[in-house]
Amino acid sequence: MSDASPSQPELSIFTVDTLLKYMGNDDKALAIVAKIVRDACVPRMTPLEQAGAALREDRLAEAGKIFHSLRGSIGALGAKRLVAASLKLEQAIVERQQALIPPLFAALESEYQLVLREADDWLQRHAPPGI
Repeated sequence: MSDASPSQPELSIFTVDTLLKYMGNDDKALAIVAKIVRDACVPRMTPLEQAGAALREDRLAEAGKIFHSLRGSIGALGAKRLVAASLKLEQAIVERQQALIPPLFAALESEYQLVLREADDWLQRHAPPGI
């Protein structure tokens, strides 16, 4: 047993292992999960660009909806760090904590970029041809 074992599991950037397992962990499951990953990542940075514009224009409710939607679609990919970052930002928006919003937005943007990078890497290694 390692002395460095954390008291709680580290939050993941991206992992579809559980999703694959629940879907049968076979070639058919791999094809379906690859499509889910690809579809979830198609918008690339567009949601954050739209949310950033909404924040700059003080359309906080609209920005919050974008973050909530992003959290749902990308969170399904095991992106626990992104989910945690989004929840913090969404809470700051609800509470109108203006000073916290820019750094929390930057943190979420960074997490999203990591998710996209890891999803792209996963797809290159695992996606069946033609997906």
